[in-house]
Amino acid sequence: MLKRFFLLCSGVDSDIVNSCSNGEQNKYAGIGATVFFTAVMAFIASSYALFTVFDNSYTAVFFGLIWGFLIFNLDRFIVSTIKKRDNFLDELIQASPRIVLAIIIAIVISKPLEIKIFEKEINTVLLKEKNELAAANKNQVTNYFKTDVDKNKAEIDSLKSGIAKKEKEVAGLYQSYITEAEGSAGTKKMGKGPIYKEKRMAHDLAAKQLDSLKITNAKIIAEKETRAKTLQTDLDKKVTETQPIIDSFDGLMARINALNKLPWLPSFFIMLLFLAIETSPIIAKLLSPKGEYDFKQEDKEMGIKNVISQNRYQSELQKQTDAEIYDKVYADIKQDKELYNYKKKGAIELLKLQADGFVDKQKKSM
Repeated sequence: MLKRFFLLCSGVDSDIVNSCSNGEQNKYAGIGATVFFTAVMAFIASSYALFTVFDNSYTAVFFGLIWGFLIFNLDRFIVSTIKKRDNFLDELIQASPRIVLAIIIAIVISKPLEIKIFEKEINTVLLKEKNELAAANKNQVTNYFKTDVDKNKAEIDSLKSGIAKKEKEVAGLYQSYITEAEGSAGTKKMGKGPIYKEKRMAHDLAAKQLDSLKITNAKIIAEKETRAKTLQTDLDKKVTETQPIIDSFDGLMARINALNKLPWLPSFFIMLLFLAIETSPIIAKLLSPKGEYDFKQEDKEMGIKNVISQNRYQSELQKQTDAEIYDKVYADIKQDKELYNYKKKGAIELLKLQADGFVDKQKKSM
């Protein structure tokens, strides 16, 4: 049962191969098994590749089956159409399009499985790239809000600086009237004289201005600090909104690019492995000697060619004979007097009708 299935996969003529020896049947069963398992590998690879795209196992399996059947049918067709010849170079030339196609298919099949085999290493590369993207995204968002944040911070600093300046001024006036009262500075007369009172009034006025400035600036600073919190919240929100996009940066193309950043030698050998698997049916057929099946197939084709050649030759002879017969028949008819007189009579009647019609046409035009 399994042998018959693999013979079906090889695309051989069942009538011919069933009449061959057991060894010949095993040879083509092996070729068919290679075709079948190549299609299975194509199904697995394409399903995984499509799963990374659609993130849905049912969709991936469905389209993976279609791709597997496509590869199976293509391999079966090409292997079954390659004929054994007496010259190996002719066979190689005949198989060259198949080999080129095998390279393409091997690359297509191997890439998804390479991605699966090196999944941990690829995830490490993707994690590093995601971190870099996250940092770059945060810097970009921060730069977007930077002007408003810096302007708001500068205004808060300016308001606080104004308060500090006024406090320094009040402290200076306080020190001035105290030292005046002590007699250690100013007029250097101890006591609360006119100069002391003048300096005390200047200090009290500045202190009142400071209290008023603190109340006014405190209100504005509170608004500015609320604005700063709002800007920071908007910045964090923007970063949070864009983070899922970065987190989903692990699709098929991203994984292929990450794979290309890994050492190339392991991937190259895996690709060579799939190339060997994909070309194994054609290589087996090229290297195998001309066997019983090939001779019987050639004999069957030769018989069909002979029948077609004979039919074509007989058709040409029939055509040539018919042409010669009709040439002779029409030559004899040409000499027949009765037929000549009949055609002459008809020609005379036609000329008379033409002449009458011409006269009538001339009369109408006058």
